[in-house]
Amino acid sequence: MTTMLKITKAGNHGILLPQLGIGLDYSGKQAEHVFVSHGHADHIPWKADAKVYATPATAAFMKLRGARNEVQTLPFKQSVETENAKITFYPAGHILGSALTFVESDYGNLLYTGDCRTPPSPASEGFELPNAEIDSFITEATFSLPVYRWADYEELKADITEFATSSLEDGFTPVFLAYNLGKAQEIMHLVKDLDHPVQIHGAGFKLCEVYEQHGIDLGKYETYDRETCQGKILICPSSAINNGFASNVRKKRIAYCSGWAAMESRRSQLTVDKLIPISDHLDFFELIALCEQLRPKMTYITHTPNPDVVKHYLDERGIKSQFLDTKVEQDD
Repeated sequence: MTTMLKITKAGNHGILLPQLGIGLDYSGKQAEHVFVSHGHADHIPWKADAKVYATPATAAFMKLRGARNEVQTLPFKQSVETENAKITFYPAGHILGSALTFVESDYGNLLYTGDCRTPPSPASEGFELPNAEIDSFITEATFSLPVYRWADYEELKADITEFATSSLEDGFTPVFLAYNLGKAQEIMHLVKDLDHPVQIHGAGFKLCEVYEQHGIDLGKYETYDRETCQGKILICPSSAINNGFASNVRKKRIAYCSGWAAMESRRSQLTVDKLIPISDHLDFFELIALCEQLRPKMTYITHTPNPDVVKHYLDERGIKSQFLDTKVEQDD
């Protein structure tokens, strides 16, 4: 009888497959090979001593964000073989470069999402699953309650462009609060057809070049300049607005762009004019649908505030699952 693949969490950062010597978004000393799902800070292996693999875009983001790992780039759907396994990346639809990691071994196979989005972000390479029956499926469940159901991208694009247009017509500077990697560029991609100049927070600006290099059109944009920002479409993280970003612009309207914007309480917490629930994660119903599509032998639920809800819905569908405790995603 073949021994099952062992899957363990590694503190609060990453997954370890000890039989294979493989880490997934893993920082530590117990893996010989580490595969990075994407370039958000809580998935980068800041302290890994192993050989590190990432897609070309993720490797570029890691370098720009200060990671010192020597990274071997692994394009989508090209495989690398270690002593114990064969590993292939597939597009995850979360942000540019984000990858599902498919691990094949004598202990069975495993599909790890990292973070994913289907339907995919339009500022990504799309979403694609391996053509195989899945033994073990590790999925994030950041928005793991039925209150989270996203609108389609056409509706979201209309909502975002209407906010920008109406604000400008009324003499206000529109400000979108969005994380510097992924969400910011997604919004830039959605407003590009307005042909209106955009200024993005400096930390996000340096990441935009990678998007351009990979063929994602971000429209007309420049780095944030306090002296010239009035009347432009502005994009910055929530933290920046509390640290003086555009504080000299008296007439501005602020939109908070995140999956967490589905909760009305965020309006008063952040003092914003509009909540736009746009996420680069699966909503609850997309998560359940993906598990139904794959029907793995075992589903491991991570990055969730409440795994019991997901488990209940999966149990009803005859899909075995268990909680794999890792920290909740903070980048959205």
